[in-house]
Amino acid sequence: MKTRSTCPVTNLLDLIGDKWSILIIRDLFIERNTFSKMLQSPEGISTNILVDRLKKLVDSGLITFSKDPNDQKIKYYSMTSKGIDLYPVLVEMALWSRKNLNPPFHPLSMEMFEDIDSIGVEKHIENVMKSASHGLS
Repeated sequence: MKTRSTCPVTNLLDLIGDKWSILIIRDLFIERNTFSKMLQSPEGISTNILVDRLKKLVDSGLITFSKDPNDQKIKYYSMTSKGIDLYPVLVEMALWSRKNLNPPFHPLSMEMFEDIDSIGVEKHIENVMKSASHGLS
């Protein structure tokens, strides 16, 4: 990947720093893994932006896809190991939001927070990353 800066934060933001890319990655962790399921996300991404971001994320090696054997028009998107490594980043963003913003949270967020409060952030991250890695070939 060609970078425009020597700053590691800038390089990550260039890759996933737009609103939609990080939400697509979030969606894949909660098994919204098709184009139509991603369109149903509550944030309301438009089809042209979704197409653009999926292509960008595939090209960057963060996600991959496979076609449905029964309907070649349907693609199932999944995280690569490089993408799975972003999970701790998402968790820390969610924890920061809970601590500093305290908006109403989606039930899936509440489940994650309950798990973290019960077993700890490190164990939660380990469990999710292990589970996500099982789908890799």
